[in-house]
Parts: sequence; C-alpha cells; structure tokens
Amino acid sequence: MKLLESVTIRVPGSTSNCGAGFDTLGMAVNVSNAVTVSRLAYGSEPLPVRESDARAQEMVRTAATLYFKTTGQTGFGFTYQIDGEVPPARGLGSSVTVRAGIIAGLDALEETKLSRKQIVAMVTELEGHPDNAAASILGGFCVARSDPQTGAYIDTVRIEVPEELVFVVASPLSEVSTESSRGTLPETLPYFDAVRSINSATYLVAAMATGNYDRLKGAVSDFMHEPYRLPGIAGASDAIAAGVNAGALTGWLSGSGSSVMCVCRREAGEAVLSAMRAALTDQGLECDASILQADNTGLRSG
Repeated sequence: MKLLESVTIRVPGSTSNCGAGFDTLGMAVNVSNAVTVSRLAYGSEPLPVRESDARAQEMVRTAATLYFKTTGQTGFGFTYQIDGEVPPARGLGSSVTVRAGIIAGLDALEETKLSRKQIVAMVTELEGHPDNAAASILGGFCVARSDPQTGAYIDTVRIEVPEELVFVVASPLSEVSTESSRGTLPETLPYFDAVRSINSATYLVAAMATGNYDRLKGAVSDFMHEPYRLPGIAGASDAIAAGVNAGALTGWLSGSGSSVMCVCRREAGEAVLSAMRAALTDQGLECDASILQADNTGLRSG
C-alpha cells in the first residue's frame, strides 16, 4: 500500500491555567494552525527542511526526533508549512500547535496509528507540562494529570463546553515566551497562597463540570503565577477587570500571556470585548481582540 506523500493537520489554540490551575487546566479555542508535512525523496536528510525562524525550526526538529525515537520508524526528510491564526508567544498554545501538528503529520504519513493519548504524552514531554497539550489535542476543557515524580503525562478528564459560553481574548501586541515568563515565578509559595489557589481551581472545575456557569462569577483567584506575571504585562490586569465590570463571569491571564481572557455568556460578548479593548487602547497599547468559542474537537486532519 502506497504511503501518503503529504498531509495537513489542523490543531486548535488553547488557553491554559485558567486562573489557578497552573500546568493542569486548559481549554481548546476556535483559532487554529494548519501544519502541512510533506515527505522528501528517499535517502534525503532525516530532518525537516524549511526557511523559518530558529525557534519554530527547533520545535519541529525536536518533535520529529521524538516521533522517530518513540515509534522506532526510520527517519526521513520532510518539508513543513505552518499557516493559521494562532500567534506565537501570546499565551494561546502556539508551540503545541506546531509540535502536535508535526507528530500527528508524521504519524499519518507513516501510518503508525498513534492514539491521541500517546500524542498528548509526547507533546507533554516536549512542553514540560500537559495543560495546552491535552486541550489542543483532545479538545474541550481539560483537567490533565501528570506523574508527581517524573512529570510524565498520565491522563485527562475532558469536559465539553457549550456554545452559550464565549471567551473574549485581548492580546497586547507583545510576545511573552513561556520560558522567560517562568523565570519570574518564585521557587516557593506561602502555604496559604497555595491553599487559596487550590480552592479556586477546584471550584472552577466543579462549576465547569456541572454546568453551573453562574458560579464562575468571581471564581478565579490565583496566587501561584498571576501575581508574578501580570505586573510585567502592561494593561493586562486592567483589561481583565474591565471585562468583568462589563458583564464577564470571570477572567484570567492566558498561559503566560500576553493574552488575557474573560468568560461570559454569549449575549454579553460584545460589551465585554469593547471594554477589554478600550482598557488597553486607552493606555496607548495596540492589541488584537476577538470573541472565541471552545473547540470541542481538538486535533484533526485537514
């Protein structure tokens, strides 16, 4: 049977942490990147080929290396193309779209039939945490579990998100890499800061799991990462506060930023969008802003 020569994988972006769910909670949203992987002639260098920025090239190389190592397949040369709507380094899971797209693309070309759980585990190994990986690959609102000793991915509890909820994202036009942002985090936390964050995260999950969305009001109170990251992103705290004042149920820093996100019912979406955008532009800050829905499908062909 002749193997495919080219395949395109579409991977949705995602918001992670969702307040206090650091490295655990994530949700796929309906912006995505399409990653096209095309096989080169037999005997070519077993590495990706494309003129691109160094960071993307390295992500592609490490994803391909892990795929070939994990599956035992013989490496082969390939080209790749990344197109879509997920901006890099804005807290919307762009690195997962690249890594998952490459692994799933190679899997389709070689017909190794990896499960989604296996792909999540591989992307988690590359990312160092499973929140965005689980969400973008599986879709929906995801609570991911890792091994407490090794950090290896174990499993995900996934919750479908209805169309009645929308997610208003405002992204200041500044990039924040996850790696640099983690450098702002303290090595230890005060005991009761951890307790308060656990309380917030578990209550948020309970509200999402039961569909009692009105209980999301004021539910996000994070003391683990937002107090250390938000001050470094101009206008971010003000944008969240403006969205909540305009009718959002709650809001959070998306991943490590620079994007911030507010959750609201559909009828409040436009008012929340206008308020969040104004909070940034009134400070002279350029931004992108849009109303998103959850993506309950996750990674897919095409």
